[in-house]
Amino acid sequence: MSGTSGIDGSKAPPVEKLALIGGGKMGQALLKGLISAGLVSESEVHVVEPHAATVAWWREHHADCRIDTDLPAALERSETVILAVKPDLVSPVAAQGAGRWGGKLIISVAAGVQLAKLTDWLGTDRVIRTMPNTPCLVGRGATAFACGSGTTDDDQRRALAMLSATGLAIEVSEKQLDAVTGLSGSGPAYVCVMIEALADGGVLAGLPREIAMRLATQTVLGTAEMVSQTGQHPAVLKDAVASPGGTTIAGLRALEQNGFRSSLIEAVAAAAARARELG
Repeated sequence: MSGTSGIDGSKAPPVEKLALIGGGKMGQALLKGLISAGLVSESEVHVVEPHAATVAWWREHHADCRIDTDLPAALERSETVILAVKPDLVSPVAAQGAGRWGGKLIISVAAGVQLAKLTDWLGTDRVIRTMPNTPCLVGRGATAFACGSGTTDDDQRRALAMLSATGLAIEVSEKQLDAVTGLSGSGPAYVCVMIEALADGGVLAGLPREIAMRLATQTVLGTAEMVSQTGQHPAVLKDAVASPGGTTIAGLRALEQNGFRSSLIEAVAAAAARARELG
């Protein structure tokens, strides 16, 4: 699935000669999605990664990629660059490749690094800032992206196609990315707490821990898929299983009494506020 804003329906141009700067988990997930979607071949990918253990993983799983620490060479031979390093490394990495970033589409997955800083450090405004989340690692991610002033319609279509390879991708304005961080960026942690709490409830009610965890996990997974596939509002699906005087409405009453909705709303708001502070 994908969502767009301000992008026409034309086919995205292919990804060619890709440089992946940073070969950690998010870079691995993105390239896996790109290859699976047929958007890029391993032979066209240059991975820049300094850590030996990570290099070994790449050589085992993507042997046809070029894998080394030669950032200038990767930039010279690339047309699209995925900048997948930690936020505090963006500035030194940008300096290391000084003078070589221009003329390329640069997609940054460095959390919290604003477009203005990216433009300043890289010396180009053909930059797209993204906020992915960890389910990208299993192909079920949610990624929002904001485009720099120097990007073209083709750049935006290419970014949408690339980011959609790991799940849902939606274009937003940069000022909305803090809210995205609070919702989908931090959201997997909230869902993990919910799964853990559901399983704890099952144990309290008499289930063995392993069975309770499997049932809780599948319940969350299946319900999310049902909401996604049917397109129905969650309230409609909730009402469908809340029979008069039944077990579900009793459970829903307990959730309301203990501030379940409010807790989730406040969690998103708190995380978004903290994202603004860090930005």
